[in-house]
Amino acid sequence: MARSSYHSDYMMISPGTDIPSVVNMIVEIPKGRRNKFELDKETGLIRLDRYLYSSSVYPGDYGFIPQTLAADGDPLDILAMVNEPTFSGCLIEARVVGMFRMKDKGFDDFKVLCVPNADPLFGHVRKLEDVPPHFLREVEHFFGTYKQLEGALTESLGWIGADEATHEVRSSVDRFRSSMGNVKI
Repeated sequence: MARSSYHSDYMMISPGTDIPSVVNMIVEIPKGRRNKFELDKETGLIRLDRYLYSSSVYPGDYGFIPQTLAADGDPLDILAMVNEPTFSGCLIEARVVGMFRMKDKGFDDFKVLCVPNADPLFGHVRKLEDVPPHFLREVEHFFGTYKQLEGALTESLGWIGADEATHEVRSSVDRFRSSMGNVKI
């Protein structure tokens, strides 16, 4: 879905302060929630899309990078490691540390992994190898199982590092800008 279908102030926010390594993230779903919130493309409001069918909860704050266009036609998904959940609609300046690649219903559905850029608790986290291995396993398990009870299939394609993840961020920003043609953002 091209950017022109979005009627949202959220999509007017810059994709980041140091693209592609430091991005802006709009939180849709706070850490620890089963509610599936999404940006409503028509109203620009955060709406409740559904409840997860499983008892799993999101392992971090989850949302999107504004002014990006992922391969699935939506803004690029992003998951932030946070100690405390924020709230739907929160803007986080985030440092890209890796990306979880997966397929959802047969289509690429990649998830950028980040940390809040200014959080001193994550100041040392610069690359995937700095992330606790168990957290990576939790994220992979969550996205591998969170839709099973809905009857939807997901497939893990594994993790890639910060360099490759920032390449995907750059590509998603470029796709978004190409989709806009001559429209000023």
